[in-house]
Amino acid sequence: MEELLELKDLLLKGDVPGALVIVEELEEMSRKDIIKTIRSYAVILLLHLIKQQAENRTTRSWDVSIRNSVREIQRENKRRKAGGYYLTAEELLETLQEAYLNAIDEASLEVEEGRYQPEELEQLVNREEIINRAIALISAKE
Repeated sequence: MEELLELKDLLLKGDVPGALVIVEELEEMSRKDIIKTIRSYAVILLLHLIKQQAENRTTRSWDVSIRNSVREIQRENKRRKAGGYYLTAEELLETLQEAYLNAIDEASLEVEEGRYQPEELEQLVNREEIINRAIALISAKE
């Protein structure tokens, strides 16, 4: 809110360059929030894909969670007014890769009732396959 008041003040003073700096800061803050939200849904998506692969099965609950996470990632990433996306395909891949370790940690608590440590679970699943599946799911319905 402080930034908006400062922006208003700069505009009223006619300081367009100063106002543009504030606008750029606000854009960056907004983009960071969007990336954080996408990353959060990516962890959930990857968690369930890891569980599917590790247990070689699925449940309706996992399937619903996967679908919901995919929809939310797509919704958050889409620029409504300007068109296009906040994250490029490369940035989305990077975000999924960053979220993967958190997903492995969480999956280790759930796969076979917490039987595996994160490092052990990581050896049981194919990271690249899981991330590629996540990308395919996110890209499929756009």
